[in-house]
Amino acid sequence: QVQLVESGGGLVQAGGSLRLSCAASGRTFSTYVTGWFRQAPGKEREFVAAISWSGTNTYYADSVKGRFTISRDNAKNTVYLQMNSLKPEDTAVYYCAKGSGGSRQYGYNVWGQGTQVTVSS
Repeated sequence: QVQLVESGGGLVQAGGSLRLSCAASGRTFSTYVTGWFRQAPGKEREFVAAISWSGTNTYYADSVKGRFTISRDNAKNTVYLQMNSLKPEDTAVYYCAKGSGGSRQYGYNVWGQGTQVTVSS
């Protein structure tokens, strides 16, 4: 079983940047897609980005395209989410997850505990 731990969240001013990390441990030798989702207070969890095992294919929600970049380092069992030009509406708890992929939560079967990102205006 794979366990996922997110880190890198925090408080940043609008226009700033943060880099989130998602470290995997356990049985990490199987291939899988890693995705990032976020959930703002009072809202449903939404897809942010995903990356294939090889890193060749990446997918983004329209709301973050051009501002966020997902990448992975399989040697370190870590996936990153570089977030630039942050906006107050990016404020949410960010979760990483692994699974077969897609933009729906049911495509992912293991989730991290989440990391808070707060963007002040």
